[in-house]
Amino acid sequence: MEIVKQLSVFLANKPGMLADVCNELAKADINIFALTISDTADHSVVRMVVSDPEKALAIFEERGVLTVGSKVLAIENNNKPGMLAKISARLAKAKINIEYAYLATSPGAKKGLLIMRVDDTKHALKVLKKD
Repeated sequence: MEIVKQLSVFLANKPGMLADVCNELAKADINIFALTISDTADHSVVRMVVSDPEKALAIFEERGVLTVGSKVLAIENNNKPGMLAKISARLAKAKINIEYAYLATSPGAKKGLLIMRVDDTKHALKVLKKD
């Protein structure tokens, strides 16, 4: 569990835009650990956690792509029922608001990765690290 930098990349909502972004990251040997996309009629927001956020940010800025960095929690957790309930209950008890979250794992995997944006990242990390 750690605090990591997430990039929010604002793209035109049209075919090929994600492919272009992923291709540029691949050419720079930057791995994507987590990604989610939300869209509106005219643009998409691609939120991603990557292996080298500063290098990725520079690549996007060089190409004139609006990108915003923010701190999020990256939580590797057990892939079993109730894990997200436990995490969110602990944060609620500490009065920490979850602004958004995304996660994924394959069904047979023992671990999954949860990315979570909260209103107090440092406090949330302390709360979740307590046993």
